[in-house]
Formats: sequence, C-alpha cells, structure tokens
Amino acid sequence: MSNSTQQIDVSLFDRLGKTDGITRIVEDVIQAHMENPKIQAIFIPYKDTPEKLEVILQHTVDFFSEGSGGPVVYKGRDMVTTHKGMNITPEEYACVVDDIMGVLGKHQIDEASQNEVIKILESLKGMIIGQ
Repeated sequence: MSNSTQQIDVSLFDRLGKTDGITRIVEDVIQAHMENPKIQAIFIPYKDTPEKLEVILQHTVDFFSEGSGGPVVYKGRDMVTTHKGMNITPEEYACVVDDIMGVLGKHQIDEASQNEVIKILESLKGMIIGQ
C-alpha cells in the first residue's frame, strides 16, 4: 500500500491532529483574521467580549471536527444563519481562506489534507458570502 493510499484511509480529523490539533489551528486562524487588515474589522470586536470569542472558537472547532470526520457533533447554527447580516464579500471570503491555508502551512498540514480543507471551504462559500 502506498503512502498516499494510507493517508486517504486516515480521516481528515486525524490528519489535522484531532480535537487538540483542530483547536490550535482554529485559535491561530482567529488570530490571523484579527491581524489581517482586510478582515480584522469583522473579528477585532470579539477581543472585547472574550465569552463570545470562546463560544465562536468552540463552535468552529466542533464544526470542523464533525466536518472532517471526527466523533464530534456540531450543535451551532447553520452557516446561513450564522453569517446573516455580515454581508461578507467574495474578497473577504478569499482572505479568510488565505488565512486558513497559511495557518495549515504553519502547522505543517500536508498538501492532500490542505486540498480537502479547500474543498470544504468551497462548499461553504455560497452559504456565507452575501448573507
């Protein structure tokens, strides 16, 4: 069995480091969003409400854990409801994706896993942009 075949047999959840790894990735992504001048205005206000930030962090970890094949159940709102009224533009969404991909690289997530994450993000795009 080749290495690439073995990798496909392992869930994305496992390849992202399970709950602990996904938590570290999400924390770094949120920090990257807060430092990104093109989208930081969306995220910086959460610094003043750490309890809201913690809820967002947990929901995001659960969402990506379940979506990547982990034994986690996401109990938050659907993507349309979550992003309603935010009016996220395609450019802002691209910045979010860029931040996520940069963090995955920083965490040395392999290219195949990064490509799976991109597919997930692409599948969510229509539920987030322009809501």
